[in-house]
Amino acid sequence: MNSTLYDFLSTRRSLKPDKLAGPGPTADELTRILQAGTRVPDHKKLTPWRFIVFEGEARTKAGEMFASICEREEEMAPSPMRLEMERGRFTRAPLVLAVVSTAKRAKAPEWEQVLSAGAVCYNTCLAANALGFGTCWLTEWMAYSKGVAEALALAPHEKIAGFLYIGRAMERPEERERPDLARIVTRWPA
Repeated sequence: MNSTLYDFLSTRRSLKPDKLAGPGPTADELTRILQAGTRVPDHKKLTPWRFIVFEGEARTKAGEMFASICEREEEMAPSPMRLEMERGRFTRAPLVLAVVSTAKRAKAPEWEQVLSAGAVCYNTCLAANALGFGTCWLTEWMAYSKGVAEALALAPHEKIAGFLYIGRAMERPEERERPDLARIVTRWPA
């Protein structure tokens, strides 16, 4: 039994992006995070996901893009406060990764490929956590925005599986209530 790994998994927590400080991962650390993050189930070895890295000034440029798209896509004009929040969205953490689900027409069902993209999101967070970083996996409105998809040059079949915020934990997150296994586990046949 690997009790160290079990303890790590059973106490892992997400941190809010604004609770992640710099410095972010070095180039070598990011490579290690991505290498470990991609070690997930991948039926037919299709690699149905890819990453977009936002670091440094790219985070500010992304924020300007979000504010502009927010103004275009919202039914009611967003407030100046909302636009300022959009401008600073990716600057809340020193590094943000977009995980793009790239399901392909193949013998592997699309659903399995989408699940593989979700596994990459989680495994990448775990890899970053194992190197001492805090993480947060979010989608938020940008993951579903046609304008953001176009600005990020996503192909028509591609979707954002999540944005992974990575940085140094500014505080230890409080534990939260977890599901009651008696309510979510059944035995078959009943």
